[in-house]
Amino acid sequence: MTRAYLGVETSATGRRWVGPSEEEMRQAEALAQSTLLPAAVAAVLARREVTAETAAGFLDPTLKDLLPDPRALRDMGRAGERILKALTGRQRIAVFADYDVDGGASAALLLDWLRAMGHRATLYIPDRIDEGYGPNIPAMQALARDHDLIVCVDCGTLSHDAIAAATGADVVVLDHHLGAETLPPALAVVNPNRQDEDGSLGHLCAAGVVFLLLVEINRQMRDAGMRGPDLLQSLDLVALATVADVAPLIGVNRALVRQGLKIMARRQRPGLVALSDVARMDSAPTPYHLGFLLGPRVNAGGRIGKADLGARLLSTADPDEAASLAERLDQLNTERREIEAAVRAAALAQAEERGTDGPLVWAAGEGWHPGVVGIVASRLKEATNRPAVVIGFDGDEGKGSGRSVSGVDLGAAIQRLASEGLLLKGGGHRMAAGLTVARDRLEPAMARLGELLARQGAGTMGPADLRLDALLMPGAATVELIDEIERAGPFGAGAPAPRFAFPDCTILHVRRVGDAHLKLSFGDGLGARIDAIAFGAFDGPLGPLIEAHGGARFHLAGRLEINSWNGRQSVQLRLEDAARAI
Repeated sequence: MTRAYLGVETSATGRRWVGPSEEEMRQAEALAQSTLLPAAVAAVLARREVTAETAAGFLDPTLKDLLPDPRALRDMGRAGERILKALTGRQRIAVFADYDVDGGASAALLLDWLRAMGHRATLYIPDRIDEGYGPNIPAMQALARDHDLIVCVDCGTLSHDAIAAATGADVVVLDHHLGAETLPPALAVVNPNRQDEDGSLGHLCAAGVVFLLLVEINRQMRDAGMRGPDLLQSLDLVALATVADVAPLIGVNRALVRQGLKIMARRQRPGLVALSDVARMDSAPTPYHLGFLLGPRVNAGGRIGKADLGARLLSTADPDEAASLAERLDQLNTERREIEAAVRAAALAQAEERGTDGPLVWAAGEGWHPGVVGIVASRLKEATNRPAVVIGFDGDEGKGSGRSVSGVDLGAAIQRLASEGLLLKGGGHRMAAGLTVARDRLEPAMARLGELLARQGAGTMGPADLRLDALLMPGAATVELIDEIERAGPFGAGAPAPRFAFPDCTILHVRRVGDAHLKLSFGDGLGARIDAIAFGAFDGPLGPLIEAHGGARFHLAGRLEINSWNGRQSVQLRLEDAARAI
């Protein structure tokens, strides 16, 4: 085992600090010398295995360099041809979408493109409670009676019976969820996570798949002497979906999000403008804004309100309608937080009573709202560093959601349970999955899931190590340095924002904000000073420790960000952990 960084074996939050390896430090030093990049930036790049030869391209990811040939995905050509045929033949098209951000953004991408081509399609999003996830037989039968083509986005890969029931209409599936050994009887199933794909594009969310489809259709149109809409203007939707669906920010996803943020900053899409305003965003959008301000509000409709609100917001061209929908989603998000808090408290208490040392942490309760169980599962996962499942029962049937940790494929395990008959249905991807279980199968299903996850190494982890990219002194942390570090982004799932350690610091000022948050400033004794904020610090030991510092010196760890206020910019540390300097 490598030495603990700065000698911190057990921090304020109970974690061991782990810094860069000797090899990574050597690579960072060589990278800084050859590229003249700041040492902190070189350290971030070295951690991501970027070399001097690839640094320029990594810091400036472009779609020209990274966008794959859409036809690298199976059935892509066939899917594009069928949609183009429906467009030119003025056929009736329905878009069947999932009720989350990825589904709503995917639907909006298609609806926008069709509208730009003078064609209006029907939007159908199932109710989370009454219909559940994905295509169902009654809905598909009804849509097939009135439409020639049904396009399923962010769903459909496991919907064999429902798609078979769509007699009289062709079905195209555009999805990214893990596929089974057999595909549904659709005309085309475009999915980078089909079992007969090589997995090289498995990091795409559904909106990324839909974007590639539109690239393919535009190419087919050019070959036929036709002209399609400018697809770059739709990258704001792809960026939102990629971040909100927690798709890894690697490969082409980096370029999609980087370019999409630029498009979003132009404030051209009425729905996102209205949503940004109700969320009180006062700066250019970042992945944080997408994942924590915009995404939850778009999701709120599908979680506890009317399922199609998010997709309607993202696709509307009417600013007045956008403002009304955004206001409603903001209200629903407030209600969602209240419901979530109650379920989270009950689930955590139940999980702790059952024990959190095994390979799986789970909780189930009567009447727990199915719209918040996924969020609560995320909270349990974060608190225990274990895969977590939370299930809400209504009668004899429970609907649940799970979240996983790095290195443990929860979707495959859930799909295995469904194939073994322990679940009524289930599926997902590596980091997230959904399931439906009969009450009398709950205990054996969770026991079996624990066994499957244990085989993948779940349960062997203690509190997650705190990984640090480099050491930094307060005087070196400037707005200019943060701008340089941001070039290594975007940061998010699969590409966490760099975390720096500030050694042997003096706490200069401490102030509690609200009930749980902490604001402070610190320095190195040489005149440099940095402001910091620690959200939720008083929900754990970090806040009380720093508040009662008594003049002691501390090692501090967190992520750097730029704080904008009244037109001025300053450096701020988002404090995550601390340890007494000995």
